[in-house]
Amino acid sequence: MEAEKKKKLQSKGWVVGDVDEFLDLDQADLEIIDMKLALADIIVQKRKAQKMTQAKLAEALGSSQSRIAKVEHGDPSVSLELMMKALIGLGSSRQEIGRAIG
Repeated sequence: MEAEKKKKLQSKGWVVGDVDEFLDLDQADLEIIDMKLALADIIVQKRKAQKMTQAKLAEALGSSQSRIAKVEHGDPSVSLELMMKALIGLGSSRQEIGRAIG
């Protein structure tokens, strides 16, 4: 946001901040979110490269299609464990996973 616009809003009583402040996220939270989104992107790419549906991946993992959809969208309710299980099930190596989360 432009400094002038921010100053104008503040002068009228508005509180100006960013998403992390609003959601009270610390640096660790932001890093975890970035990692989960990176992993989700890799899961989608690998699944599509193998011409696999969400339902087929879910079946292979003993999960549900709706859960895989949540995995692929980085839903906060999805555990990192399930994301890792999906990646391993799609043939990812530890090195690939490590590169994905940087």
